[in-house]
Amino acid sequence: MKSIVLKSPQETLNLGEKIGFILKPNDILLLTGELGAGKTTFVQGIAKGLNVKDFVTSPSYSLINEYEGTYHLFHIDLYRLETLSQIEELGITEYFLKDGVTIIEWAEKMENLLPKNGIRIKIEYAGENKRKIWLPLEFQALIK
Repeated sequence: MKSIVLKSPQETLNLGEKIGFILKPNDILLLTGELGAGKTTFVQGIAKGLNVKDFVTSPSYSLINEYEGTYHLFHIDLYRLETLSQIEELGITEYFLKDGVTIIEWAEKMENLLPKNGIRIKIEYAGENKRKIWLPLEFQALIK
């Protein structure tokens, strides 16, 4: 993994959009990072890259939001869930089999259930308006 420091929310959106352009059906993004790290902003950029017309919001209370774009986008937020059994009851692993792109915020909460082909991305707070994002090899060409 390689990291990049983004200096504004707009840079976070722009990187997300670049990633959204290259995603394909059945890609699963596993996002980790503290509260306020910028995960939802990053997902908003990805949605733009996937041609989602709706405004993307955090599904912290609904838990799962679905959007139409180039592909279906399934945006899952596990922040409010505390146990693995709560996650299992929601049937989140069924989204791994759906034809679309799945993005899970707070993916570390379901570590034992995560698919092997999941693409891990870590987002850290790096100062006012700055974020450090750790990207896997398949996305590193986007940050040159």
